[in-house]
Amino acid sequence: MKYFKLSEFDSPDMVGSGEAMDREFLSRLDQARSLADTPFKITSGIRSEAHNLKVGGVSNSSHLLGYAADIACNNSVNRHKILKALMKAGFNRIGIADTFIHVDNDPGKPENVIWTY
Repeated sequence: MKYFKLSEFDSPDMVGSGEAMDREFLSRLDQARSLADTPFKITSGIRSEAHNLKVGGVSNSSHLLGYAADIACNNSVNRHKILKALMKAGFNRIGIADTFIHVDNDPGKPENVIWTY
């Protein structure tokens, strides 16, 4: 990966857990980062069951399987750059919140969806 270290995707309670992230997901995210031409700060990558519970994640969270990340974002200019790049890189599962963008490529979930928090 050009733009990320696996440690950025660690669950806070499991050092080294970023190693379990899906490689296709990471490759696509790296491509999106290149296209966006703006830094991506990862606020959540893979999660342990305990950490997922702590942060209120859903029981079937894509974070548990290494198919998801949350990217910090709190302004409309960067939100547009990031969203455009994610879609151009082939992502089609995106959640938009006030302070972050969730992206995943979970093969067990519906495609072509965008939701808000």
